[in-house]
Amino acid sequence: MSQIAQLSEAEIEDRFQISGARPVGFMLSGFARDGDRFSVHFGNELFLTTLLSAHHDKGLVFDCSGSNELNQRFLASERNVFVGRPHGIHVQFATGRAREILFSGSKAFAVALPKTLVRLQRRDTFRIETPRGRPLSFLGRLAGGALLTQPGHDISVAGVGLSAGMLPDGLVPGTVLENCRFALPEDEHDLRFSATLRHVTELEGRSGQRQWRLGLQFNDLPPADQNRIQRYIARVERERNELL
Repeated sequence: MSQIAQLSEAEIEDRFQISGARPVGFMLSGFARDGDRFSVHFGNELFLTTLLSAHHDKGLVFDCSGSNELNQRFLASERNVFVGRPHGIHVQFATGRAREILFSGSKAFAVALPKTLVRLQRRDTFRIETPRGRPLSFLGRLAGGALLTQPGHDISVAGVGLSAGMLPDGLVPGTVLENCRFALPEDEHDLRFSATLRHVTELEGRSGQRQWRLGLQFNDLPPADQNRIQRYIARVERERNELL
């Protein structure tokens, strides 16, 4: 088993987790719809499987292995770790004991949905570009009291990238912005935090017009708000995949 597959949920940082029956069921149902393959690790054994169905009430259904002996040993396992890379993104979750069922006339396994699901990119945090039709509007207070208001270009649980047509005076890497906030679409409450400017990148378009990309790192974003961002990222990804 790989090193990451052996980690317990408590050992994986909260910023990588999606939690809650409905968000987890929603993501797993998308993997099942796409026919994504996962390896199932139990004890010192594993087999490859395809997710067949997932529902927050009915649980997760997946293919049996091709070995009757392996299937019987798997049914006795109390903890099973699923590891896959749908769309190149590392996904991992753990479940309890499985049971054998009939699904569409064939034998399959079923387990209760996991309480959490972990998503990792090659980098520690997965970053997406925000939808242009629904941009995130960032507001932050500069040291002198001026208000910085810019649209978000991309976001991860670690920070947000902003697009700026003008670069405010005195805004250099290392600047700390207090009392920052922005709202996620369909979210009831604003995210509030302080942030540190990590980089300023100047860009020039084909017309010669200049603009800047500002990279901000969240300083004190609570784990619960990191989970809100992770759910937003998952929703945007799913909506984009449904358009393909």
